[in-house]
Amino acid sequence: MSKERKIIYYKDELNEEFSTAVIKAKPIDENYDYGGKTLSWKIAHFFWYKVIAIPIAFLFLKLKYKHKIFNKKLLKEYRNSSIFLYANHTNPAADALIPTFVSLPHSAYVIVHPNNVSMPFLGRITPYLGALPLPDNLAAGKNFMEALKLHIQENNNIMIYPEAHIWPFYTKIRPFPDASFKYPVQYKTPVFCFTNIYQKRRFSKNPRMLTYIDGPFFPDESLSLKEQRKDLRDRVYNTMVERSKLNNIEIIKYIKKVD
Repeated sequence: MSKERKIIYYKDELNEEFSTAVIKAKPIDENYDYGGKTLSWKIAHFFWYKVIAIPIAFLFLKLKYKHKIFNKKLLKEYRNSSIFLYANHTNPAADALIPTFVSLPHSAYVIVHPNNVSMPFLGRITPYLGALPLPDNLAAGKNFMEALKLHIQENNNIMIYPEAHIWPFYTKIRPFPDASFKYPVQYKTPVFCFTNIYQKRRFSKNPRMLTYIDGPFFPDESLSLKEQRKDLRDRVYNTMVERSKLNNIEIIKYIKKVD
């Protein structure tokens, strides 16, 4: 074992968070504006998303991780429709950027924790970059669903990290619930997943980051709504598990605590 490799001990794959960011989340209540409707909002989205974020994100991913996407041709058939995307959550910076390049030419709207819109200054910009924070009450929930419906009608892609919590450089797929799969079942939209993996680089301490797209997966309408959610979740999960076997470097070793 390399002396430089960091070790993290965990108990709960579903709920533990290992991001180092410390952010006090603001409440996402009925007063939170999800945007997306006005011309001024759309202009701000175009500026921050297309003009500012995309060039910076491209340079960051290429220079730091030599990032490459595989199988993007699978999405060509769905250029004129909205899709739901699911992926593993292993990199606080890259995970915010990769959905943009997977989705191009569409915009990607990412369902996120309220932390992502609560940061000083940057929290005011992330909504224009596609952040859709989860609501804290029923009234906000109605606004959230209206925003989701709007983006689907406009043929934008909806991105979800079903593991919910960031485990930096984790090389396996954590078990995740099927709750978020209710959205593609409700809207009868195609589902794709992508799996980010890490591979050794000869002349850099940073690993290479590769993204593999798989799909489409469709809800099985012969099943009940609850069964459709579970079936979609299982097919996506099993696909990501297979892709994760392509990792060939372990930057951080995760060990489960034994009571």
